[in-house]
Amino acid sequence: MIVGPTGGGKTTNYKVLQHALTALQHQERFHKVMVDILNPKSITMGQLYGFVDTMTTEWQDGVLAKLVVECTKDFSDTLHWVMFDGPVDAIWIENMNTVLDDNKKLCLNSGQIITLTDRMTMMFEVEDLRVASPATVSRCGMVYMEPASLTLKPLVQSWLNTLPPKVAESEYITKKLASMYDAVLDDLCYFVRKNVKEPVGTVDNNLAQSSMRILDCYFSNYVESEIKRVSKDDISALESMIPSLFFFALAWSVGTTGTPEGRVKFDRALKGKMEQLQVPYPEERTLYDYNYDVDSKDWVYWMDTIKEFQVDIRLNYSEIVVPTVDSIRMKFVCRQLLLNDKHVLVPGPTGTGKSVNIAELLQTQLPEEYQTVGMTFSAQTSANQT
Repeated sequence: MIVGPTGGGKTTNYKVLQHALTALQHQERFHKVMVDILNPKSITMGQLYGFVDTMTTEWQDGVLAKLVVECTKDFSDTLHWVMFDGPVDAIWIENMNTVLDDNKKLCLNSGQIITLTDRMTMMFEVEDLRVASPATVSRCGMVYMEPASLTLKPLVQSWLNTLPPKVAESEYITKKLASMYDAVLDDLCYFVRKNVKEPVGTVDNNLAQSSMRILDCYFSNYVESEIKRVSKDDISALESMIPSLFFFALAWSVGTTGTPEGRVKFDRALKGKMEQLQVPYPEERTLYDYNYDVDSKDWVYWMDTIKEFQVDIRLNYSEIVVPTVDSIRMKFVCRQLLLNDKHVLVPGPTGTGKSVNIAELLQTQLPEEYQTVGMTFSAQTSANQT
C-alpha cells in the first residue's frame, strides 16, 4: 500500500512507471509488469464485485472480478499489479480480507472463488488510513512516500525516458531539458507556494507533470510512423526551440493555477529565470499574452494568431461569441492537450465563459474524428449515470 497525498504523483503517471519497468525487463532481476488501475470509489459495490440483476436474476460480474480473471489467465512471466487508486474505507475493503491474507483468494457473492497467482499483487494508493480497520492495516505492507522528500528529479528523469526515439537521440535536447528543470523547477514551485494564491489547490508533482504534458504535445510531431519520417533538420529546428517551449510550458502549468494577480507575480519570476538562462522573451506584456509559434520560432501576441473576427449574421445574438485573449489562449492550450490524449480540467469563477468556450472548442474546433458527449454533474449524479 502506498500512502501519501492524493494527486502527488506517486503513481499518477502510470505510463511512465510502466515504461520504466518494461525497459528493465531484459535484466535478469527485473520482469515486465502490467498495471491495471481502478478507482473503487468511482463505482458502486455491485459494479466493483458483481451483483444479481433484479430483472433477469442473472449474476453480473464486477469490474474487479473481470480484471482478476484476466490476470489469472496469463501464464507468462509477466507480473500483474491490480492498482486501487482511491480512498480505502470499510464499505468495500473488508470484502477483500481473503485476498490480502495468505489465502490470496477473491470470494464473490455468487459463490465463485478466484485464486490469485504468485505473479499477481494487489496495490492500494490512498491519501490516509483514517477509516481503514486494523484488520486491513495489518494485512497491507505500507510505504509512505512524502513528495517533499522524494523531490521532483525522479519524475523528470522518468519522463525523459519516455521521449519519442528521435527526440531522445538528441543529446542536446535531453541534457538541456534536464538542466533547465534542475535549474528552475524547484524554485518556481516554491515561489508559487509562497506568493501565489490558488483558487484550487495543487501539488508540486502534478504541476511538474503538467509542464511535461504540454511539452509532450509539441514532441508528438516528431514521432515517426509508416508514412512519416523525422529528419535531422527537423530535430535541429526543435533543438533551437527547446528553451522557449520549456518556459511556455512552465507558464501554462506551474504558473497558471493562481489568480490574475498571482500570474503577474509569477511572470516576473519566470522572466528572471529566462534572463539567467539567456532565453529571449517579449518585454511589452506578460508571457501569458503571447503564444510561442513553432513556425516562426517567435513569441506572437494571442490576438494575432486568429483571423479578424466578423459576426455571422445567421446567428442569434445569444449565440455570438467574441474572441478575447483569455478565450483564445484557453482554447489553444485545451486543444493541444485534447488532441494528444491528455486530460484537461478548467476551473474558474462563475461567469468567466468556461462552459461557452469549451463547448465551442469541442463542437466546432476539433477534427471530425472527435465526438462530444455532454454531461451535467450535480450532487445527485450517481455512478450509474456516468
